[in-house]
Amino acid sequence: MQIESRRGDWKTLFVNLLSGVFLSVLFAATCMAQSTEPTETLRVDSDLVDLKVSVVSLNPQNRVADLQRKDFLVLEDGTPQEISFFAAADAPFDLVLLLDLSGSTADKVKLIRRSAKRFVDATRPLDRVAIVTFTETPHVVSALTWDRKLLKSSIDDIEKPLGGTKFWDSLRYVLEKLLASKQASRRSAIVVMTDGVDNALPDVYGEGSLTNFAELLNIVRHSNTILFPIYLDTENEEVRRHRTPKSAYPIAREQLAQLAEACGTTVYRANKLKDLDTVYEQVIRDLGTVYSIGYRPSNTLRDGKWRNVTVQLLDYHEVSARTKRGYFAKAVDGP
Repeated sequence: MQIESRRGDWKTLFVNLLSGVFLSVLFAATCMAQSTEPTETLRVDSDLVDLKVSVVSLNPQNRVADLQRKDFLVLEDGTPQEISFFAAADAPFDLVLLLDLSGSTADKVKLIRRSAKRFVDATRPLDRVAIVTFTETPHVVSALTWDRKLLKSSIDDIEKPLGGTKFWDSLRYVLEKLLASKQASRRSAIVVMTDGVDNALPDVYGEGSLTNFAELLNIVRHSNTILFPIYLDTENEEVRRHRTPKSAYPIAREQLAQLAEACGTTVYRANKLKDLDTVYEQVIRDLGTVYSIGYRPSNTLRDGKWRNVTVQLLDYHEVSARTKRGYFAKAVDGP
């Protein structure tokens, strides 16, 4: 009688154990099915020369068709290269909106908040988005997230800032700190809204960035992050208020052009803050025509010399492809 009772107890325990395992598996599967975070299969091989290629129609009335690996020709120093990795334009990005709140923009935070929300609305569901503001120091308003509601709530917390402008330090921070922890499988991009004036420029009052522009340009050239600069024209107002010398603005615009060229993009322009809504939408549209292409160079020498890179589209007219102009074949770091 006692033996039968023990057998019954073991049987009950075994059934309960199986039931618990089944419920745990069912719960995990349900959570996965209900997850709001998008998934993707994008893979990045660190051995490859990594190119972000912007495809632009020369006729604004014509939409660029979805392209395939076979549509691209990559040349290094004039020699065709075999494409080893290809990610379509709809592959997801880790996307940072970097906002310059210095100078005359400091008095227009309400407009900046509204435009930033429009930017969030324009982004694609698969893209993770972060918001960062800066004056003397960068401030992470929201870290990378898919949660659009959280992003907009964080934007509401942007307040009128104080201090000068350290644009170069702030961009470097986003490149080396904020995006350093991103998933290796995801592409990354920075959309920066600024007049480009750093206090380190000649005759600009105040303490400037510790990073000089040459260092920043070198970091951008070696980064796999693509940069979309938006030039906000503050020149008339800042010069009229005697806060920034007129001589700083041509230098700032030229430097923004150099940063864009290093990534194979272009400088967008907003004459006024209210123009940002349209410009942000254009940037997101252009982001949707960026392809990721990787190749292993046929020239395996790592002699530190500059390699010219060009990308062409085969059998496509009135369409251009833009990417970074090349790289230095370093002995240690590789391309």
